[in-house]
Amino acid sequence: MNKAEFIDTIATKAGLSKKDAKGAVDAVLETITETLVKRESVSFIGFGTFTTADRAARTAKVPGTDKTVDVPATTVGKFKVGKALKEAIAKK
Repeated sequence: MNKAEFIDTIATKAGLSKKDAKGAVDAVLETITETLVKRESVSFIGFGTFTTADRAARTAKVPGTDKTVDVPATTVGKFKVGKALKEAIAKK
């Protein structure tokens, strides 16, 4: 499912216009992004938690060659699946 299909589904389920659903989805995604940029987490009980994690600088080997490259330290986004979502997926 892509973003447009997601917005269509939200509009149908919530009884909203596509424009209103798009605004709501964009607001949710923007808020999650802003919160993660501040290095805070976003939790939806039962669904999951969005967090950030630091990755240290390292030296990596390029597959198929003997060449090595330095990978700088970075911050990455993470998502931990909540219990209810995990169980719902496992039932299918």
